[in-house]
Amino acid sequence: MTQDRNEIVARVTAALEGEAKPVAIRGARKVDARGEQSGYWVVSDARGVIVGTGAATADGSGEEAFEHACRTVGIDPASRSGEVIDAAGRILTPGYVDIHAHGAWEKSFDDGPDGIDVARAGHAVHGTTRQVLSLITNPMDVICRNIRTVREKMATRPDILGCHLEGPFLALKRKGAHDPNCLKDPVPELVDRMLDASGADPAAGKIGCIRQITIAPELEHGIGAIKQFAAAGVVPAVGHCDADYATAQAGFDAGAGIMTHMFNAMNGLHHREPGPIPAAVEDPRVTIELINDGFHVQNPMVKLGFGLAPHRIAFVTDAMAATDCPDGAYKLGELDVNVIDGHARLVSNGAIAGSTLTLEVAVQRAVNELGFSPVAAVEAATLTPARAFGFDRVNPVTGTPLGLVAPGYAADLNLLDPTDWTAQHVWCAGRQVK
Repeated sequence: MTQDRNEIVARVTAALEGEAKPVAIRGARKVDARGEQSGYWVVSDARGVIVGTGAATADGSGEEAFEHACRTVGIDPASRSGEVIDAAGRILTPGYVDIHAHGAWEKSFDDGPDGIDVARAGHAVHGTTRQVLSLITNPMDVICRNIRTVREKMATRPDILGCHLEGPFLALKRKGAHDPNCLKDPVPELVDRMLDASGADPAAGKIGCIRQITIAPELEHGIGAIKQFAAAGVVPAVGHCDADYATAQAGFDAGAGIMTHMFNAMNGLHHREPGPIPAAVEDPRVTIELINDGFHVQNPMVKLGFGLAPHRIAFVTDAMAATDCPDGAYKLGELDVNVIDGHARLVSNGAIAGSTLTLEVAVQRAVNELGFSPVAAVEAATLTPARAFGFDRVNPVTGTPLGLVAPGYAADLNLLDPTDWTAQHVWCAGRQVK
């Protein structure tokens, strides 16, 4: 990693481990799941919570409300010292929420505390203010060690929402880039080990740091494990599976609330063998992940998939360590990966090995290439993934809700270039990371 990136990692980590500060932004084009509005302003307090929003008005009342909100948080609205940020028409969105990503900047979230710092910085500077850290299939003791590391990191910074276990309870036939030697059936004893590592205590009503776990429901103990995890406050996900329609339905009825990267690592749509996708699409309880990179899912299928379940499609990256890095040789756990033209494949068999996508690019593609409405594109990267875990309301993990630019929500904010939608300034819970 270059010296510049080392400096960025140090700065981002210090900001996220530091205290929130009041933020005041005016003159923005706000885009969130509730719609678009020009001349928008937002003010947040020293807790990192939005206390006021509004827009410019012809009678000047909007300006008066902005100035009042500034004063309530100790900001002088007339200050020329940079306390008040003039967005000058730039796009204001909620911070992006990625619920399925493995790393960036040559590090993965399995690489210990320092690896987490590096990979999180790599996504934070591209507008991903909150992230569920995806851990790959490994021997069980390694998985549990990595779960404990995430649990410890959560205690020191607000941007880490917990972990997603993508394995080891996957179908061998649909394993993708996961190590087949480490795949297992989710017997209750293994589930208990994972929950114990996460700090969960179901009997006491205490949830741990595991937010999500991908499970193939057709495994012998698959449905039982989904019930066991769901009872402990985890949101199981159906994925990396070869399940038929009825088995997928049973998984969702047992408590699975997510489909892991729809179309990828699962049996596809067939007119006489519907498979798991229709089961997810028709169930309003299910959030459906989609990798919008044009490679994992080509553009016609992205458009089709996005239209199948309005307001329930969550853009995810499935990003690996090579994200935002040059082409070359990388690792996915113990497996060798080649990245060519930004596309990662296993050396051993050519299987796709995660992506090099950021949510910044996923939203850019949706708006500028695929013609999605800005509101729908932003919703898929903000409110929808937050809602999958109940983070769109007051909750025990984030406290303050995520996913909208609105009073009472976290001051997770992106200011984007209005032409190409590149993140220029980024705040997480009132902490400026870019």
